[in-house]
Amino acid sequence: MKHKGYYLLIFFIGIKVHSQISNSTDKRPFFVVPEILIGKTGEANTGFPETKLQKSFFVSFGRRSRMIDQQWAILLGYPKTGVSLGVTDFGNTEKLGMAYTVMPFIEVGIFRKYSSRWNLNIGMGSSYIDKQFHPDTNPFNQAVTTKINWAFRSFVYYDIFRKEALNWRLGVGYTHYSNGHTRLPNQGLNSFLVSLSSSIGKEDKISDKDRIIQKEKRIRSSETYFSGRIGIGQNVLSRIYNDKKEVYSIALSAGKIINRTFKFGAGFYYRFYEQYYDHINENGPLISEQVPNFRDNPYRYATNLGFFASTEFLMGHVGVEIDLGINIYKPFYKIDWQLSQGYFFKGEYTRLGELDSYYQIKRTISSKLEIKYYLFNTNKSPKNNIYIGASINANLGQADFSDLSLGYVYRFNFKERKHTRSN
Repeated sequence: MKHKGYYLLIFFIGIKVHSQISNSTDKRPFFVVPEILIGKTGEANTGFPETKLQKSFFVSFGRRSRMIDQQWAILLGYPKTGVSLGVTDFGNTEKLGMAYTVMPFIEVGIFRKYSSRWNLNIGMGSSYIDKQFHPDTNPFNQAVTTKINWAFRSFVYYDIFRKEALNWRLGVGYTHYSNGHTRLPNQGLNSFLVSLSSSIGKEDKISDKDRIIQKEKRIRSSETYFSGRIGIGQNVLSRIYNDKKEVYSIALSAGKIINRTFKFGAGFYYRFYEQYYDHINENGPLISEQVPNFRDNPYRYATNLGFFASTEFLMGHVGVEIDLGINIYKPFYKIDWQLSQGYFFKGEYTRLGELDSYYQIKRTISSKLEIKYYLFNTNKSPKNNIYIGASINANLGQADFSDLSLGYVYRFNFKERKHTRSN
């Protein structure tokens, strides 16, 4: 399995986010947003190549999600959704190269109680970066080592000049590019940027009538769910053991879905790391010296068990989930940490990663960010649903592996509280 499949899934989901809000009677205007961004690329490592001003150009295509029968759109005040296409010069084309990005986004109003000019835009997608780390020709760019990478952005915008078909705005935000631990080094490219953009096209405004409809269509409901997923991912062990191998996972969870939009649950996961299994079987570094008993049962010591709590935001066919978990069994991570955080020279380790308090936190806490595409519209509360998902799994905030999954959700015990219109 090639990790490019994750990014094709992200692209497909982005197109679906944009297209699912349209139908044959849709009269909502379509808008285009050209955007210029400037800022600074942060140093990813000691000796990182010197950079000049970072420059980006993006074009976004979108519409307002004016779906009066979709609870997620109502709860968010009819957000804007769409797809952004961009090109980025990180400030050193010889060493850092250029990034070409496809990124689905959602934009919601913030501080609405005080002003209608503020918006928050969040995007997640994929990017092709044409310069990577190379031990001989580009050794000091340890930010990315693969051509295809995850891409994230989070921006706050303020409308400075608004007319019927043109809206100028200023923005400030953060971008991140990395490969999700599918090859090392993977320090990531992080940037803080300011932007100037203009929304071209008559944007669909929310009228008083819309707000009344919004209140009338808001429905309070709850239902119980049970979910299971299987996944196959990829990661590497260290910069010396840098070949991608599979991570197989199974997870079960249960919880509540509130207002057909917010999904809260808890569950249990099991993972098997091919990297760990092979390292034990091959009697790799530190096995005989520290954990010779691992060779008696390599399968057992290559596994990971844990509990997690999850929060998911459901948007019709699309879902975005964040998990926070606790590893109750991950014995090989002690070896993983020492190798991945160690220093080496000419293929030999000169110093191992220290088993300090930072290691203890990383060993204990797991996290995951996943974007999903559901076969059936979640707003219709289908009893049975299937999804495919792409995720980044981490030890706290440090990427562990990228994953592609297939999941099943069963809903039951639906309860609805009818809306009572207030005068």
